[in-house]
Amino acid sequence: MFAGLPELGISNGEDLKETLTNCTEPLKAIDQFQMENGILLPTLQSALPFLDLHGTPRLEFHQSVFDELRDKLMERVATIAEGKEEDRYGKLEELLEKSFPLVKMPSIQPVVMQVLKHLPKASVPEKKLKMVMADKELYKVCAVEVKRQIWQDNQALFGDEVSPLLKQYIVEKEAALFSSDLSILHNFFSPSPKTRRQGEVVLKLTQMIGKNVKLYDMVLQFLRTLFLRTRNVHYCTLRAELLMSLHDLDISEICSVDPCHKFTWCLDACIREKFVDGKRARELQGFLDGVKKGQEQVLGDLSMILCDPFACNTLVLSIMRNLQELLSQDALPRDSPDLMLLLRMLSLGQGAWDMIDSQVFKEPRLDLEVVTRFLPAMMSVVVDDHTLNVEQKLPSEEKSSLSYPTTLPDAFNRYLQENRVACEMGLYYVLHIAKLRNKNTLQRLLPALVETYNDMAFGDIFLHLLTGHLTLLSDEFGSEDFCSVVFDGFLLTSFSSKENVHRHTLRMLLHLHHKVLPSYMETLMKTLEPPKQSCEPVKELYTQLTEKLDAQKKSPPPADETPSLDLGLHPVTVPTTASTPSTPL
Repeated sequence: MFAGLPELGISNGEDLKETLTNCTEPLKAIDQFQMENGILLPTLQSALPFLDLHGTPRLEFHQSVFDELRDKLMERVATIAEGKEEDRYGKLEELLEKSFPLVKMPSIQPVVMQVLKHLPKASVPEKKLKMVMADKELYKVCAVEVKRQIWQDNQALFGDEVSPLLKQYIVEKEAALFSSDLSILHNFFSPSPKTRRQGEVVLKLTQMIGKNVKLYDMVLQFLRTLFLRTRNVHYCTLRAELLMSLHDLDISEICSVDPCHKFTWCLDACIREKFVDGKRARELQGFLDGVKKGQEQVLGDLSMILCDPFACNTLVLSIMRNLQELLSQDALPRDSPDLMLLLRMLSLGQGAWDMIDSQVFKEPRLDLEVVTRFLPAMMSVVVDDHTLNVEQKLPSEEKSSLSYPTTLPDAFNRYLQENRVACEMGLYYVLHIAKLRNKNTLQRLLPALVETYNDMAFGDIFLHLLTGHLTLLSDEFGSEDFCSVVFDGFLLTSFSSKENVHRHTLRMLLHLHHKVLPSYMETLMKTLEPPKQSCEPVKELYTQLTEKLDAQKKSPPPADETPSLDLGLHPVTVPTTASTPSTPL
């Protein structure tokens, strides 16, 4: 406990023990020891007996003086470090040399840590940092400023600290996708970028990095490696959130050297509004076109930022709005520069994994047939739907004999299966149709989703959104035809091989079971019963659903209120704020 005192020429308990062992008059020896090691203030000696009269133990007095002096010293260390004296670090280095031998003494340890915290790495001897790193207890109590100095030369140790946080982040994102809440109003994409950056993991990582560019680069490398290893797009979200969290704190030491900063800042403003307007689209295009020869590697990071599901969501919603405007103007997709830029960015984001994996930093070429074949095919479905709506409003004598198509254009199906950019747009078109409560078109589209590029229709993000959107059509679940399309024609085609589909199906039924045709629900329950090897969440959801159905048999179903909301895709355009770049700086 008192290790290090003899090294500084200060007596400790062992010295007192030796003195008492070898002396002939113990009381005199104790007095002598107190005189030599007490507070060396002559006027204090005559005052100490007054404390004795008040029954105040000498230990209590010395401890209170010690605590006061230690607090003053720590304040003084901070004042010196924040000052502008040329020799300020010299003073702190001298204090570190004197105090470091006592680093394991609990009462002195805070002083040592305070000095280490305020000294730049260049001023702290490597030997001392290694001693702190080697001692688990010391390492645990040292300030994050000291740990940063240790981490920047010990990537493995830093990785051990960061790894649990990255795992926690992924768990939280997946928990949000499988949330028990099922709503179109409050879904995975509802929280604003600023709200998301207040998450525990982002704040902790931001604190751990501080202003240290080397640690920031390490975290980015961890994220790239994990993205490559797992293909999990949530690592792309964290890459963007981390940069914008440092931006919020004005950490110019890092933001100024990250070539993606201004692009991410501009994109963040678009994500906040869930729309890329013309002005910001030109800004983003300027950043992409401004990638200089020899600096193509930055495309890897830009693609990762565009691969963030929140960025992708914003891009596709903007594409859908753009297509609606083109349709109303009788214009072709290929003639819209804004649409072509949005497709370019979507394509770059969708190609992030391939680019980082191959280390070939070149923008992927957008298949022009996506614009000339797929989009017209998708728009023809819109026209069919519009035609049907007009037809239904006509008097019976003016109605044509044309029947509503039940199949989809071949080009639509083919590109849904073969092209990931087309597939992404196709999936969002399905969501748009569900949002409009358009049952006929939805029944026409859903069977096509059984075969999509890389099974994108069975991904957690799309299923999370689709199940939420289907709550708007809750009354339709009373129809066997509609249930057959949703379940038999889509969800049940893969639930046995994909556990996540099983989970999302059960999540939806927990909310809509009272709307589903009872005879159909009975069949569904038999089909969806989890096998023994199923994961616990699936078993728990099935149990909850069984309990709800049992309770429903005993009491009448609750009155269902469908949320009223504006179903258009048009977001409110917010004026550019001072914190959002409107031109490249």
